[in-house]
This record gives sequence, C-alpha cells and structure tokens, in this order.
Amino acid sequence: MKDIKIIVAAHKEYDMPDNNIYLPVFVGANGKEDIDGYRRDDTGDNISIKNPNFCELTGLHWAWKNLDADYIGLVHYRRYFKGKKCNSKDIKDRLASVLNDKQLEELLKDVDVVLPKKRNYYIENLYSHYKHTTYVEPLDETGKIIKEKYPDYEKEFNNLKKRRSAHMFNMLIMKKEILDEYCKWLFNILFELEKRVDITQYDRFHARFIGRISELLLDVWINTNNIKYKEVKVIDIEPVNWLKKGTSFIKAKIIGKKYEKSL
Repeated sequence: MKDIKIIVAAHKEYDMPDNNIYLPVFVGANGKEDIDGYRRDDTGDNISIKNPNFCELTGLHWAWKNLDADYIGLVHYRRYFKGKKCNSKDIKDRLASVLNDKQLEELLKDVDVVLPKKRNYYIENLYSHYKHTTYVEPLDETGKIIKEKYPDYEKEFNNLKKRRSAHMFNMLIMKKEILDEYCKWLFNILFELEKRVDITQYDRFHARFIGRISELLLDVWINTNNIKYKEVKVIDIEPVNWLKKGTSFIKAKIIGKKYEKSL
C-alpha cells in the first residue's frame, strides 16, 4: 500500500471526501483563526503570507516542505479528480464520487504522475487567452526568467503561443521525488517573478497572477522532462455556470474585456 497524501486546498470550512488520502489544508492561514480539523499552511517551512498572490500554491509549498509521503497531490475543496460518474447535484453525492485510494493505487501501477484531463481553448492559443483575460506583462517576464535561468525550458515556454490545451487548475499527484524536482524549479521561477513585478499595480483579482502563471508552467516542465503521466477527468463539487464562463471568454477574445473575478 502506497503512502499517499493529497492536500485539499481550502480557505473556509467545507465538506470533505471520506477517504484517508485527502488532507484538508487551510491555505492563507497566516494571522487567521484555525478551521477545526484542517492543517494550516503557516506551520513549518511555509509561504502562507504570500497566499493573496500565490493562491493554492502556498498549500503546495507547505506539502512539499512538510509532508512525508510516497506520493503528494493537490486538489481544491470544490474541484477534484473524478473517480466515477455522478449525475447528482448534491454535494455529498459528488464528494462520494471523487477519486479514491483504490482507484489511485491502480493508476499509479503504470505512472508516477496523475494530472487533470487537459482543458481545450479551441479559438485561441494559451498565450493569447492569457493576454485577453488578464495582464500579460508578468507572463512575458516569466519567459525572460526562464531564458536566463532555465534555457532548456525556453522552447516549451514559447510553445504557449502555439498550444491550445493545457493541464490547468494546479491539480496534480506526483511521486515525492518528482514533486521535489518540479517544486524546486517552479518556486525558483515564481520567487524571482515576485521580485521583478510590482504587484501593487494590480487590483486584488489580478494580483493573483503568480498562481495563474504557475498553471501554464506545469506543462512546460512536464513536456521538457518527458514525464509520463495519466489524465483523470475533473469533477466540480458545485454547479458551473458554463454560459457565464463562455460569455466572459468571448468578450475577452472579441472586445478585450479582461476578467474581473473568478468564474
């Protein structure tokens, strides 16, 4: 039996899956009251104070630095890897359908990495989508950092201007040794980006660009290192307003109206 810990990043109390592989973690816990039954991301070696800009990555950093397990993963309190089909809209039913330990053990017989099924952006590439929906300058600065510090990854980073699909949401499950290598690379880039970009020029929503850019960097690392993985569909615990999402997507593409909040 593999020792697997998948942290569930959350900023408030919420129903959790009934399976021991899932560990609720209060992200952005610095200076706030405990949530009963949740681990805090401001213990041990941590960057909890950076949560307004790094988003769920403060949880990933905490897990990387403080958890001892064979495999470590990250999901969100309202978004998980799907274990079985669920047509119910009831939250408890949907939580009961998330990937469980037995299903994950089977997946890990063949690979050491599990990622969410790719999201497709049919009408534009990843770079143009980012540019239309938010401020692109930090992403461009990320490219400069990669060219300077990790030139072997520059080709894949530039492929953001060609690719129309990606493993999004910062969701992953990795063997600890692989996670170590990924996180060293990722956080070195993001800490440098934090130094170079004046975050105060952005409002609260757009100041979360470090977390968003990291979503695009996952495949840059995966593809450059030829990491073998399996994809698993994602299940949203609460209903998604696809009409609203689609309308915002089109407005960003056609008239350049940037996103103003999470959708």
